[in-house]
Amino acid sequence: MSEAMDLPTFERPLPSVPAAPVAAAADLGRLSDVPVELAVEIGRTRMTVGATLELRPGSIVVLDRVAGEPVDLLVNGTPIARGEVVVIDEEFALRVTDVLGERTNVAAGAEPDAAEAP
Repeated sequence: MSEAMDLPTFERPLPSVPAAPVAAAADLGRLSDVPVELAVEIGRTRMTVGATLELRPGSIVVLDRVAGEPVDLLVNGTPIARGEVVVIDEEFALRVTDVLGERTNVAAGAEPDAAEAP
């Protein structure tokens, strides 16, 4: 009932795909003209829909940050750095004080690893 199947044997090995050179993977110069959205986030809060509908001019929304605490710099919604808000010629700006490592998860509220902390 169960018959053995004859599987084909290959005379020569199949060609392998060469790995991409590390230098090519690290070369981001080709992306230098791609636009991204930068945003500075000073804090967040959670509210009910009812409380949000009650907001009026003059309402105060308390955020989860303390005054003077660093704010987050986001690229397309992903935190990449922290800094302090400064005013230059009557415009707000951000002075970057810390570039976040790959393993830091600011959105989840995680603190940087001890090795990454300044």
